[in-house]
Amino acid sequence: MTLSVVATAGGVATACLGAYVSYLAYDGWRRNESRTMLLLAVGVACIAVLPYVVAYGLTPLLGLSDAATVFGVTVAHLIGLGALARSVTD
Repeated sequence: MTLSVVATAGGVATACLGAYVSYLAYDGWRRNESRTMLLLAVGVACIAVLPYVVAYGLTPLLGLSDAATVFGVTVAHLIGLGALARSVTD
């Protein structure tokens, strides 16, 4: 196995686990109407799932440059961290 295969598998695993944790938090929001859980779901999705979608989905689809890909991933991380910070201060 090459390093690129291992890195891709790790990215897929991270995205899948992040999607699962986001779903659990979203389900908690739906059951309890807790804004904290909704912000947690958004934060985890933006940190774990959205960067993978940008890097492996949008980049080849739209032909984004490396700089645009890094910018998209960075923006996703910033939004996710903002949502997580807001969730723990509510």
